[in-house]
Amino acid sequence: MNTDNICKLLAEEYPLEFARWLLTSETTEAKILKTELSLEPIRADSVTFLQTQERILHIEFQTRTISKPPLPFRMLDYSVRLRRKDKFPITQVVIFLQETSDEIAFIQEYIDEITTHRYRVVRLWEEDSSLFLHNPALLPLAPLTQTNSPATLLSQVGNRIARISDINIRQNIAGCTEILAGLKFDKGLIRQFLREDIMKESVIYQDILEQGNKQGEQRLIIRQLNRRFREINPLLIERVKGLSIEQLETLAEALLDFSEVAELEAWLNQH
Repeated sequence: MNTDNICKLLAEEYPLEFARWLLTSETTEAKILKTELSLEPIRADSVTFLQTQERILHIEFQTRTISKPPLPFRMLDYSVRLRRKDKFPITQVVIFLQETSDEIAFIQEYIDEITTHRYRVVRLWEEDSSLFLHNPALLPLAPLTQTNSPATLLSQVGNRIARISDINIRQNIAGCTEILAGLKFDKGLIRQFLREDIMKESVIYQDILEQGNKQGEQRLIIRQLNRRFREINPLLIERVKGLSIEQLETLAEALLDFSEVAELEAWLNQH
């Protein structure tokens, strides 16, 4: 789970708080808008669609400035497709997480010979930290906001996390905060101010560790299979990628006895 998707998770867990932050009008209701758009060819995993009483909010979280197709065109494409499906007006916001001087982070429109399309850009490193410090849903973004004293900001974030009364919320906010803070600060500095025991109890933190372990196990097994059998059917590779971490560990032992691809296929059919 990358940092963009951590933000997507937060926005979908706390849609009302994100809508209130990004929309100027008073918002009393917000929900996740279920749409197939994110499954179509022009896609970004960090896309989130929220719907309020009278508006659709399209949020894109970005750590990188390079994308295919380019970001301005992607925003136009999403806007047109959303407009075709829904009657509500659309507000589009791109949130850049990591400080950059790349001009794409300062562009807020798509322009060609006959079309002009505008969207909003938020550069977190220019945002005042106070709003984020006082809202648990936005707290994980606080380390990425404007500061002249990283230690002071991280100390404030740590203190705010410690005040969250619900232990599950506190653990998950702490886990998200540590990961996002890593975009800006040294890990040693982060751990001076964020309690590692709370972060490690986070369901999100554990999921990230598990995903990392799973991807590493996948790469190792696929490399072993390609070395042993040369040409592996891509469909079999996809089936391997779909295995759980426990199944991957079992396969790692089983493949030592495989002498031909048919044995791999038979094993996958059984599991």
